[in-house]
Amino acid sequence: MQNATKDNDVDLAAVEQWMDSADLGDGPIEAIRPIPGGTQNVMLRFTRGGRAYVLRAPAASARIDPNRTVGREIQLLNALSETGVPHAALIRACSDDAVIGRMFYLMEEVDGFNATETLPALHAADDEIRYRMGLAIVDGALSLASIDYRSVGLEEFGRPAGFLERQVARWSDQLHGYRDYVGWPGPDAIGPVTEVAEWLEANRPVNFVPGIMHGDFHLSNVMYRPDGPELAAIVDWELATIGDPLIDLGWLLATWPDQGPTRPPERSMIRWDGLPRRSELVAHYAAATARDLSRVEWYAVFACYKLGILLEGTHARACAGRAPQDTGERLHAAACRYLARALDLTREGIRD
Repeated sequence: MQNATKDNDVDLAAVEQWMDSADLGDGPIEAIRPIPGGTQNVMLRFTRGGRAYVLRAPAASARIDPNRTVGREIQLLNALSETGVPHAALIRACSDDAVIGRMFYLMEEVDGFNATETLPALHAADDEIRYRMGLAIVDGALSLASIDYRSVGLEEFGRPAGFLERQVARWSDQLHGYRDYVGWPGPDAIGPVTEVAEWLEANRPVNFVPGIMHGDFHLSNVMYRPDGPELAAIVDWELATIGDPLIDLGWLLATWPDQGPTRPPERSMIRWDGLPRRSELVAHYAAATARDLSRVEWYAVFACYKLGILLEGTHARACAGRAPQDTGERLHAAACRYLARALDLTREGIRD
């Protein structure tokens, strides 16, 4: 029986027994389908008793503390349950390690699609819908930033005091930590990282209004409704914290596809011509918030800086034989592009 097997190191027979104890349907777990995602997490879609579920758990090989990460996701999804933020609703969490060896949770299936993987005919054929898709992702960031995190029980979810002051040093330390990988050529290999870091420190915003931030906010981490341009859900909350929500806007600007008629090299969205320009994303955000966007370039530069450092980590591991060489080289090239983009932003600001 399929329900008595393990799928992606998840003991589904044990999950079924736990669901019995939680009064979550009856009968066998069926129609099991892995949902693609990162290497640090496992997601499985299945049905039981006619209802669809999505199970999310840390991968058994996750490098980070699996229970801490999934515990934070559970806490956040609980906090979002009474808000207008589009997200997959939490059904039930399991904090008992004995069931599958680490914590996990079940959430509702989202009726939506990832625009970096496919576009339905409705969206592919209509420039206006694609334009509104760009505004809708900004609306998603705005909805998250508008929440009073204290009122939803997230007072201890992050450390907003001194948040911006910590960021550059935090990621600089990570970059220099890659020296532990034998064969890595060093920080200068990704370009003007020191110059960008100095600019960030010299131009850091003095004040910000703390709020919930997603931490990895871009097109790959949202799902759109199949019947229109609105968001169906923001997904992958593992980096969420309490900090400066304008970093989510900066992340969106840094990763936003350039305009053109065909598939971009870093995205698999079939059509991205017609999307709003970066300046239009900023204007749409500014029109709906009291947050100070006068230093919006700083947030985009910081996003490029952090992304470049994160991507270079795989290159460093590849240099030491701990990751595929071709993957390391591809991500190294992307890291170099992000640092070059960061430097350009320090000089030119946000351009279309």
